[in-house]
Amino acid sequence: MTVPQISLNNGVSVPQVGLGVFQVPDDSTQVTVEKALELGYRHVDTAAGYYNEAGVGAAVRASGLPREELFVTTKLRNGDQGYESALRAFEDSRRALGLDVVDLYLIHWPVPSKDLYVETWRAFEKLYAEGAVRAIGVSNFLPDHLDRLLAESEVVPAVNQIEIHPTYRQPATVESGLRHGIVPEAYSPLGRGQDLEAAAVTAVATELGITPAQVVLRWHVQHGAIVIPKSVNPERMATNIDLFSFDLSDDHMAQIDALHRDDARIASDPATAAFTQFRS
Repeated sequence: MTVPQISLNNGVSVPQVGLGVFQVPDDSTQVTVEKALELGYRHVDTAAGYYNEAGVGAAVRASGLPREELFVTTKLRNGDQGYESALRAFEDSRRALGLDVVDLYLIHWPVPSKDLYVETWRAFEKLYAEGAVRAIGVSNFLPDHLDRLLAESEVVPAVNQIEIHPTYRQPATVESGLRHGIVPEAYSPLGRGQDLEAAAVTAVATELGITPAQVVLRWHVQHGAIVIPKSVNPERMATNIDLFSFDLSDDHMAQIDALHRDDARIASDPATAAFTQFRS
């Protein structure tokens, strides 16, 4: 299985389809990721706030695959924002993963009420300059957050990982990033399953003889987004990455695009989200 690579704005390449491990318990993460790697995945997305970085790292080591063939993303917890605390948190993540270098490190949420994301980004720039990370980016940043970050920093984020699925495309946020060479990365790419039941999606799936999930994931791919579907089911993991033997027509794409609604957000609102991501 060969997955196309997306070139980021600093020249680093990332497999366009990866495995997300949000809400996968750490004690089952290693088995899940090992299976994904057997199926051809070479990109795994975790976060300090998922509390399963150790399982991802164990799977990477157990796979026996050359490190340069794998792309590992992790993210900073909201409660660790701030210059010094972000540097300490990164070392904790690197230790948990067992990696010398992290491929992509993201600020998980802007948490504008704390007003620390610009300061935090300076720590990210330091990690990038030192070679501890190959690329740095953000997650859940809205256009105004991106605008401020770009105005007050040196390094342009490589990625903005945001909620994107057919019923909630966030076109303004995607376009805001693309103007600066920031690649959109879609989490909850299937709308947590809800979008798979849309008539436009099921009609295309029936026409092409593929699954609704393959329709939606191929839609993301053709829009140029990086996509990280989460699954612990080996059969679904296999079909989720089997996206490159078929194409959606322009008409198919338009039908799915038309599903967008401004009120279909599933995750928290980045304008107000302020949870720490620490375990209670």
